[in-house]
Order: sequence, then C-alpha cells, then structure tokens
Amino acid sequence: MKKKKWYSYIAIFNHEDNGINISFPDLPGCLSCADMDEEAIRKAKDAMGLYMTVLEDDGGEIPKPTALKDIQLGKNDVPFLVEVFMPEVRANIKDMYIKEL
Repeated sequence: MKKKKWYSYIAIFNHEDNGINISFPDLPGCLSCADMDEEAIRKAKDAMGLYMTVLEDDGGEIPKPTALKDIQLGKNDVPFLVEVFMPEVRANIKDMYIKEL
C-alpha cells in the first residue's frame, strides 16, 4: 500500500460542561478529549495521525472521508476538518521509538 502524505477527515467536537469529546465518524475508535478548543484541535490531529499510522502499518483499509453535508450532528456537536501531514507524524513516531530504546 502506498502511504499518503496527507489525510483529511471530519472530527466532531462535542462540547459538554466538563470538556470536549472528540470523535471521527469515519474512523471508529479514534477518540480523544480536551478542555479547550485549541487543545481539542491538537489532540484531534494527534489521534488521527496515530490512527492512520496503525492502519497503514497493519495494511488496513483506509476509509473514504464522508462529505461534510452528510455528517450527522447532535446537540452541542461542531464539525471540524482535521488535516494531518503524515511524513511529520511518521518521523515523530520513529523518534519516540528510538528515544525509548
């Protein structure tokens, strides 16, 4: 499988009194949480980058992104387009692995 440079998916930021829950309709199990919007954006990128790296490494099927108009939103949900530059994610993961050895 050829690894892509960029991935873009819609994240759902669900704002509750105790923080922001982050999910990706197209990426089951890709979840995170945060206290504020800036942190949510960073954590969404981190979660998606790791998720896509695992899919690539395991040879999993890369899901086709759902169009924004087709995303179902609930109360307190805000859609957010997350774009991840994968060469940087892969390099960071490799650096973390090497430092831990």
